[in-house]
Amino acid sequence: MDTTGSAANGGLHLTPFRGLRYVPERVGSLAAVTSPPYDVVVRPDGVHHLQSADPHNIVRLILPQAATKEARHRQAADTLHAWLSDGILAPDAEPALYVYEQRKGDILQRGLIGALELTTPAEGVVLPHEDVIPHVVEDRASLMRTTAANLDPLLLTYRGNGTATGATAVIERTVQRAPLLSTTTEDGMSHRLWSVTDPAALAEVADDLRRHQALIADGHHRWATYLRLREEHPTPGPWGYGLVLLIDTARYPLQVRAIHRLLNHLPVADALTALDDTFRVRAVDGPLPAALDALATAASEGNAFVLAGDGRFHLIDRPSPELLARTIPADRPEAWRTLDATVLQATLLDHIWRVPDTPAGITYIHDAQAAVAQAERRGGTAVLMHPVREDIVRELARQGVTMPRKSTSFGPKPATGLVLRSLDVD
Repeated sequence: MDTTGSAANGGLHLTPFRGLRYVPERVGSLAAVTSPPYDVVVRPDGVHHLQSADPHNIVRLILPQAATKEARHRQAADTLHAWLSDGILAPDAEPALYVYEQRKGDILQRGLIGALELTTPAEGVVLPHEDVIPHVVEDRASLMRTTAANLDPLLLTYRGNGTATGATAVIERTVQRAPLLSTTTEDGMSHRLWSVTDPAALAEVADDLRRHQALIADGHHRWATYLRLREEHPTPGPWGYGLVLLIDTARYPLQVRAIHRLLNHLPVADALTALDDTFRVRAVDGPLPAALDALATAASEGNAFVLAGDGRFHLIDRPSPELLARTIPADRPEAWRTLDATVLQATLLDHIWRVPDTPAGITYIHDAQAAVAQAERRGGTAVLMHPVREDIVRELARQGVTMPRKSTSFGPKPATGLVLRSLDVD
């Protein structure tokens, strides 16, 4: 891998790599072997669905199923090696950056997939905006260490000038050519991928990106994993880079959605009783879209959440100012102190409901309908959230302030399985 133009010299350093891709003739369809990111797959139903879609679905690598962590990750490594030996996956002939396009209705997202030189948050090149859960980082590190592969790209954003120059110009010239692959997944999203190997185009991208910093939109745990594994391996070398998808949101704005909470062992009735007049509580009419509309209206005026799981929807808003002053840390910017995710974590989960932030206590679910359905099935409480604006996320990240974990969901997220990065090949 070319290591000139180090991130130490400023800005983003996105380098070509030899992508591992499915050999179309060896799988049923490209759509059938892809998956959403590992933390979006609803387990166990989603894992079983993807495994049955095709025997070579990428979920067998990103979410292997076995009795222990060690066995799971060894199984993933063995599966990856078998697929390479059998010609199910194969490395491209030469290093490339990859232009990736997603399209569905009015949604059009284009960006570059490459191996990004790793930097710490203190260097100010790649900005995290959320805290991470240590046991998730350890699990991802074990998987990545055992497979010696980046199995899915993180989603990073930067802000260009909104015109077709630099990296964006390369992208928009490239999409005029025939793609390496094209497929449509079952959610109706179309995916296309091109390779960029021309030295002049790669230089044009490099010159542009070195002027920018990036925000981690999705993949904080995997970025923390990259940094941990870099410490274990000598640099320079392939472990000093990580697989990312880089999007210019001035040109291709992302959608920002909320990540909802499922409180597995707290029934809705108990959650409401514990509030004890500290929040205003109102029943709102369903179905779910109507309840989310009511949440959006309330959230425009202050902190608000919808609780569900008992067959009804309960809007809670207007928290007691005295309660917030007593439970929210005062040593953070006001934009952080007034976040719904902050109020949920510090005031509701820690102080009122006393729900531990553990896998047994809280499940994080991206889809509101799935959160409600699982709450009803388990007798728990779904806490439905309203999304945060991207400009707030980016400004807090620039101040070095991290949001409570799982505060945002940027999208559309890249499909997993279209291109992988082997650290052995790289």
